[in-house]
Amino acid sequence: MKKQVIGMVCLAAMMSSCHIYKAYERPESIDASGIYRDPASATDTLAADTANMGNLPWKEVFRDAQLQALIEEGLANNVDMQAAILRVEEAKVMLTSARLSYLPSINFAPQGTLSSFDKSTPSKTYQLPVVASWEVDLFGKLLNANRSQKAAYLQSQYSQQAVRSQIICGIANIYYSLLMLDRQVEITTETSAIYKENVRVMEAMKTAGMANEAGVAQMRAASHQVDASLLDLKRQVRETENSLAVLLGKAPQTISRTTLDEQVMPEELTAGVPLQLLSNRPDVKIAEMNLASAYYTTNQARSAFYPGLTITGTAGWTNSAGMMVVNPGKVILSAVASLAQPIFNRGKLIANLKVSKAEEKIAQMNYQQTILEAGKEVSDALYLYDTQNKKLIEDRQQVEQLDNAVTYTKALFQSGEATYLEILTAQQNLLSAQLTEVADNFQRIQAVIDLYSALGGGRE
Repeated sequence: MKKQVIGMVCLAAMMSSCHIYKAYERPESIDASGIYRDPASATDTLAADTANMGNLPWKEVFRDAQLQALIEEGLANNVDMQAAILRVEEAKVMLTSARLSYLPSINFAPQGTLSSFDKSTPSKTYQLPVVASWEVDLFGKLLNANRSQKAAYLQSQYSQQAVRSQIICGIANIYYSLLMLDRQVEITTETSAIYKENVRVMEAMKTAGMANEAGVAQMRAASHQVDASLLDLKRQVRETENSLAVLLGKAPQTISRTTLDEQVMPEELTAGVPLQLLSNRPDVKIAEMNLASAYYTTNQARSAFYPGLTITGTAGWTNSAGMMVVNPGKVILSAVASLAQPIFNRGKLIANLKVSKAEEKIAQMNYQQTILEAGKEVSDALYLYDTQNKKLIEDRQQVEQLDNAVTYTKALFQSGEATYLEILTAQQNLLSAQLTEVADNFQRIQAVIDLYSALGGGRE
């Protein structure tokens, strides 16, 4: 008896060292410190902030009523979103199935035999048994399979959150792209009208002998160039509308929208503490669930080295009593317990364990890499926002000065101190600066979208 107790204690110690029953815990080697870079700090380290923009509801970030309606429509109709919801349901069913594996399986297995010897009257025998089989989970095989399936279920939920975030930010990004293009079309249309007026003036000056044909040709060419760029912008508007319509799950069509000048975005962008990124970003959580699943797979591979106990019971009726046939049938009861201990499996169990450990290590490295990529996205978005704010200040001053340059050049042309080419150059520079200002304003808005997405915004 003493030897049996010692043996059980040793076995328990061995199982404890193998972590067969231990639940997954985040490895201490996973590091999220210092993954944000400050766009302005001399130390290059972003000060931790308890506030986190990613925790804001998406309606507080995207305040345009037209955009909010489009996002709600996209969440309801987008194909990827519907598929993600179904995958969560699939994983839930598989989790339920894994939990039911603890219960015995019960099957009804009726059998009938008709036999005759030397043309004698056939004898009829039958069995009407109910067979129950129960695998006793002594060494965590079913436990780890159940935990692995739960990790898969959580992973499907985080995948749904990732799709939701992508749809929200994707719709917002395309919507603001449309507003940018609308503004560029508006500027280019106004410029086209100015150029047409310039052509008319140059033709009148030619008639009056104040300009030559070369000057008129130059002005006409510039006007045609602006008209061509206007056509290209309108094509981009149409294609962007079509892309947004498809993202919303409907046929290409016109999209109702406001203007770029009406947009109000959050002014204070907060990234929170780095550890919040581990809890908020769906892709980071997906990577962690991959690691958890690999951890439980390794535990299952360890469990395979230990014996498996299966209890089988049968209850029913039969009229076959060995060499005799009795009618009516009699009750039959039986119970069998079988213990299977692996001894030699041609190295398969060892190979499976080594492969599982390697896959677990790969999953851990991928998890750390996902964290680093997430930190990079946050840092890039913060720096982009800071850069675009500074660029917009320069852009507005440039537009103001170039607008003055056009006015001054026209005045000089009227007094004969400037040529028509100087007017043309000044107007082209102004158009380019105006379009750049609009593009940089859009980039600033996009930085807000990127940061919101990088911090896990848009999740339920």
